[in-house]
Amino acid sequence: MKKQILIIEDEEIARRNLEHILEKEGYHVVAVDSGTKGLTLIKSRSFDLIITDYKMKKVDGLQVLEQSRKLQPYTEVILITGYATVDSAVTAMREGAYHYIAKPYKIDEVRRIIREALLKRSLQLENLALKDAMKKEIQPPFIIGNSPAMNEVKKNIARIAKTDISVLILGESGTGKELVAKSIHSQSHRSGHEMVAFNCGSFSEDLMANELFGHEKEAFTGAGKTKKGLFEFADKGTVFFDEIGDMPLTMQVKILRVLQEKELMRVGGTTTIPVDLRFIAATHRDLKHEVEREAFRQDLYYRLNVVTIQLPPLTARHGDIPLLAYHFSGKKPGDGQGHQRD
Repeated sequence: MKKQILIIEDEEIARRNLEHILEKEGYHVVAVDSGTKGLTLIKSRSFDLIITDYKMKKVDGLQVLEQSRKLQPYTEVILITGYATVDSAVTAMREGAYHYIAKPYKIDEVRRIIREALLKRSLQLENLALKDAMKKEIQPPFIIGNSPAMNEVKKNIARIAKTDISVLILGESGTGKELVAKSIHSQSHRSGHEMVAFNCGSFSEDLMANELFGHEKEAFTGAGKTKKGLFEFADKGTVFFDEIGDMPLTMQVKILRVLQEKELMRVGGTTTIPVDLRFIAATHRDLKHEVEREAFRQDLYYRLNVVTIQLPPLTARHGDIPLLAYHFSGKKPGDGQGHQRD
């Protein structure tokens, strides 16, 4: 299929010459004489490359560049001008132009730049297609067990995975709470984004705030630059709080705000940052009892405990013991797809 190239040039002779050259190279060329007409075409059809004059009435080359980056982000743009300056070239490249060519230009140079720009687009599209294919091939983590108790867990995962509701996973240490969280995430519409796991019992409160919320430059001694926290890193994905019952009460207030308001403020910051997150939490503690003795906030408990998945202890799934033994010993082919652990 021929590559589609749009030429926007208000000088008729220059436009016709460039159109003729590119058609001889085998490209399908559409040529217009104004930035306004060019933008109309960019809004209605796709191009592999846009070549635009820099200086034009009403809509200039930079405006064409700006709109094309929004409407067709993987379409490269080459700016051509007879009024070349260092400042204009720097501006064009900073705004995302692939190249900046001054008139009069050499035909061979233009041919080369066009080939390179089209190659870059092709590589970008191939990379996107590969990533998309890899996402489709992602399989949920392998949960070992065919006992009635584990089959019920799998059914619950499938039932809630494609929703955005918060999930609380309960169970003894070693029953596979993080594996269940990963399975929920991998089967959700958020699977193409990050899932971050955070162990609430492994950090002091200050470190916890810094890791989750990030910080602004000079927020504290040693903060030489701005740092994004795990919440921002996981935007549009999933956050898994392991051992949520170990989280300090003061930190629970901050987590509740993110959950309710869908926004956060970095340590030392003054502006809020929106985030789109799904929350999954796990604990071996009896959170209801923790709420009763005021060691865990009731409002956070109810926000997290929309759906509960109770993982059975090994004593309640005797039939799975041989499968687990085979898996961890590595003797059974095909079982090495995941690790059932917290």
